[in-house]
Amino acid sequence: MKNIYSILIITILLVSCGKGQKNSTEKVLESNNLETIRTKRGELVNQQQAINDEIKLLDNKIKELDTTKHVPLITTFSAQTEKFEHVLELQGNVTTKNLLTVTPEYNGILTNVYVKEGQQVSKGQVLAKIDDGGLSQQLAQLNIQTDLAKTTYERQKRLWNQNIGSEIQYLQAKSSYESQQEAINQLKQQISKTTVRAPFSGTIDDVITEQGSVVAAGQTPLLRIVNLNNMYIETEVPERYVSDVVKGKNVTVNIPVLNKTIETKVRQAGDFINPANRTFKVEVEIPNKDKSIKPNLTARLKINDYTNENAILIPQSVISENADGEQYVYVVESKNEKGIGTAKRVIIETGKTQGDVIEVLKNLEKGTEIIKEGARSVKDGQSVEVINYKEENND
Repeated sequence: MKNIYSILIITILLVSCGKGQKNSTEKVLESNNLETIRTKRGELVNQQQAINDEIKLLDNKIKELDTTKHVPLITTFSAQTEKFEHVLELQGNVTTKNLLTVTPEYNGILTNVYVKEGQQVSKGQVLAKIDDGGLSQQLAQLNIQTDLAKTTYERQKRLWNQNIGSEIQYLQAKSSYESQQEAINQLKQQISKTTVRAPFSGTIDDVITEQGSVVAAGQTPLLRIVNLNNMYIETEVPERYVSDVVKGKNVTVNIPVLNKTIETKVRQAGDFINPANRTFKVEVEIPNKDKSIKPNLTARLKINDYTNENAILIPQSVISENADGEQYVYVVESKNEKGIGTAKRVIIETGKTQGDVIEVLKNLEKGTEIIKEGARSVKDGQSVEVINYKEENND
């Protein structure tokens, strides 16, 4: 109140002086005396300078006493602890170990193909037949020769048991019979290679070579068979995550083409680091009961590589960095009932980021009031006004 009275008194005096000066000025002008007019002007200039100095002193005092006039307006939020699950985002391809292009084990003409595209087959089922090139006739001849060798061996054995004949005749007959048996077994194995069988149960995806074609062992593709039950996604993970991405980690799989999201786990993490790109392979199993997931589809993976049950998360936008590379935020301290407080700069240590938020590891506690809007415009130790404090009271 004293300050207000002082201002009023000064104002009245200035007005009074102004009136007096006006009358005096008019008299000087009426005198038409140049020296008198110049002298009067000099007096007025000096008075004006004194008044300006007094106004400046008044403004400084007003600025000192009116503490809320230039206080920055800010908004704040309270630091809270929550569960933080960081995920590593990767891309992979769907594949299956039961996807195979079948090639023949024998050279010859493909005489028969017993299956069609889309047909379900079981493991060991006959898929195709290759001409054996006369091996069946050779087997028939060997069987006849083996029967004779068997008869001779059995006769020599009976004689030898009766101590009739020489031992060498018995041994020769036995050796001849066993040799014939081995020859038959080898020929049967050769003939079995002319029959193409399913290596596992699945679906015939494609019949590549038609019957009547000449095929080469291990080279000519005959059919493609696939089993969609045991599907998985294979991806490559940077080596820095080798201790975080391990077997059993939770994975969210999204297949954009099918608009399908699946929750699953890492079933295998490789132990070999590829020196070419410094990555290791990871397999993620995916159920495929409806058979909608096909090999070579592109999938997006989110692998949980880090979890903190009591993490403090803050927006990255409120963090600044000083010349030493240290990260800091501004917090509000000593806030009064009017929402006026003091901004304090706090150096923090951060961890992993996820989207727009970042984990704070040190120097922030639960309940700390952090400046959000206006964080870039305040200074350490500056008075600030928290406007969301008033909004909370109005509510």
